[in-house]
Amino acid sequence: MDAIAKSRYQRYGRRKVGQVLDEIRGKDVWTAQQMLTMVPRSAVVPVEKTVRSAAANLSVKLGKKVDLSKIWIKSAWADSGPMKHMKRVQPGPQGRAMPFKRKVCHLTVIVSDIK
Repeated sequence: MDAIAKSRYQRYGRRKVGQVLDEIRGKDVWTAQQMLTMVPRSAVVPVEKTVRSAAANLSVKLGKKVDLSKIWIKSAWADSGPMKHMKRVQPGPQGRAMPFKRKVCHLTVIVSDIK
């Protein structure tokens, strides 16, 4: 059985989150949580929360508490979110305003009790 957890509108770039997700894809949840404590990236925080949420969703679906070493991360990805809402301005030369957009991403993690 599969369970999905989504974390939307995270203030991280899609590529930076994707690099963290590449490390844990295909591993069991317990190993993934141990690995995430060692990864030196700030994007680890939303990834770890989403993985924990997906594991909790699976245990609710099954109706019993499941050992984390028996839950596998089936797939995990990050998509780009909308950048139209968080437009910002940085000062430029001669009093000009240099616009830039804050990056936002959506995380999706699917876990399964079958490898």
